[in-house]
Amino acid sequence: GAPVAQPGEAGGVFAALVVDMRADVRAVGVVGPRGERGVDVGARGVERAGLAACEGAHREVPPVVAAGGLEGLEEVANPSLLFLSGRETPLAGSAVFPALEGTRPVLVEIQALIVRLQSGATPRRAVVGWDSGRLSMLLAVLESRCGLNFSSAEVYLNIAGGYRLTDPAADLAVAAALISALADKPLPDKAAWFGEVSLAGEIRPVAHAPLRLREAAKLGFSRSYGPAGAPGLEDARGYRGLGALANLVDQVMGCA
Repeated sequence: GAPVAQPGEAGGVFAALVVDMRADVRAVGVVGPRGERGVDVGARGVERAGLAACEGAHREVPPVVAAGGLEGLEEVANPSLLFLSGRETPLAGSAVFPALEGTRPVLVEIQALIVRLQSGATPRRAVVGWDSGRLSMLLAVLESRCGLNFSSAEVYLNIAGGYRLTDPAADLAVAAALISALADKPLPDKAAWFGEVSLAGEIRPVAHAPLRLREAAKLGFSRSYGPAGAPGLEDARGYRGLGALANLVDQVMGCA
């Protein structure tokens, strides 16, 4: 194992380990800190640094299998607690997404803010922790397929705790946060959201859905929303399948 103090050091640590990897080394551990802005050196960042450093050595770096959290030298039993607000009262524009870091599920909070502008003003879109192009696509689908209007409002999206999301399963949670912020209505309490959204406005199945649900239930989330007909979730307690984004709009507006 090797400690990493700053994000830029990850590549140097891996470069130093390349010599050892020429031998029959089957596992390499790198520890990164959680700084003021959240996870400065997450599992994905370490993985990318490893790939870059070992490319010249013609060695394959396997994907990160599991990510853990540390407070000092003590393991955080549930890293999801690092990325959730812990607030008692639900807030408009906030949705919880069961993400996967390697094979370990981690619950993260997605925060959206909608600011309405005067007519003629140019709206701004700002994203932290998610792909800006995917946000633009999701906004277009919400406008085209669901009749919502974001064109006269500024849209701000943030993934809490400095977490960086690349999982397409976050689409539904982001959409739920956006709709909640637009309507200024909180989402149902203790609910998790996951599912990929297509250009047709359909909510598509995603990998490891039962694993995501188990993590949510472990932290007391009694309700989950995801793709309709998802395999392995037919009898899942508290799970509601959604076939299209229009169903999500009805769910958020009604908060049933």
